[in-house]
Amino acid sequence: MGTELHAKICELLGVADLLEVQTIQTLWSGCGQIARVRWLEAEGERGCAVIKHVKMPDAMDHPRGWNTDRSARRKARSYAVEAGWYADWSGRCDAACRVPRCVGHAAWGDERVLVLEDVDASGFAGRVTRASLGELGACIGWLAAFHAVFLGETPAGLWDKGTYWHLDTRPDEWEAMPEGRLKRGARALDAALDASGFQTVVHGDAKLANFCFADDGRVAAVDFQYVGGGCGMKDLAYLVGGCLDAQGCFDHEAWVLDTYFAALRDALAKRPGQVDTARLEADWRRLYPFAWADFQRFLVGWSPGHWKVSAYSEHMTELALEACGG
Repeated sequence: MGTELHAKICELLGVADLLEVQTIQTLWSGCGQIARVRWLEAEGERGCAVIKHVKMPDAMDHPRGWNTDRSARRKARSYAVEAGWYADWSGRCDAACRVPRCVGHAAWGDERVLVLEDVDASGFAGRVTRASLGELGACIGWLAAFHAVFLGETPAGLWDKGTYWHLDTRPDEWEAMPEGRLKRGARALDAALDASGFQTVVHGDAKLANFCFADDGRVAAVDFQYVGGGCGMKDLAYLVGGCLDAQGCFDHEAWVLDTYFAALRDALAKRPGQVDTARLEADWRRLYPFAWADFQRFLVGWSPGHWKVSAYSEHMTELALEACGG
């Protein structure tokens, strides 16, 4: 760790020195690292936090070859958005949509650092690579609570439209798509999701790897680089598509939607203001296939052989294209 980064972290933590720096993982395309830092408290106890240090490389090393200036700009902005999210928005999340507390953040030159609560130390140390239905249900409940908190909000300082696969930020991947109905219908699918009268803030990368589990079944979520405005179904479709295979998606479709909307109704009932939950549910259920098709559009341009391009995603894409006349 460089001396300037060390000094910034100590300043944000309000400590004189660090005892230990343990790398957790490197960031995508060589953009930095996530690490756990420890220090000695005045009372003799050890404190800990997680830092996300970003330093954009001179040349991106994308594992799938998408090394463009546009890709680098999008990635750099994602880290700035995440810092804004933690500074200005994350404090509104409650226990039902738990996120790390932001200790502080700083930017200098071509670097930035986020200092965050270590959710492992707060009881959310569990990670799963293959979710049970119970674990998937907990993540679905987190999404519903999160969407309820920010329903109707204007995403100031975030992505105007959240998710890393949003059409306006992925023209290269759209160009790479084979000619056909999905490519022609991409704009209509995007417009249908944007036209929903019920917009919220979406996590934007709600994959299983970004959920941290407590022993009692609660979950917390991390990684808010693509947080922004949108229809909540984008998060739900993306999460489910990464947790269930095609047959599982067919078999559990009703359960997924019923679980989500039951949790959403409960979360909205606890919040001030009148929301027509019946209209919201009808609108978002109608748009669930559109959210699947929107991500399918990204995949077939970005990585057409990806395992998430499945019989179920193709089925949902067909439903959405038919619904919008594609």
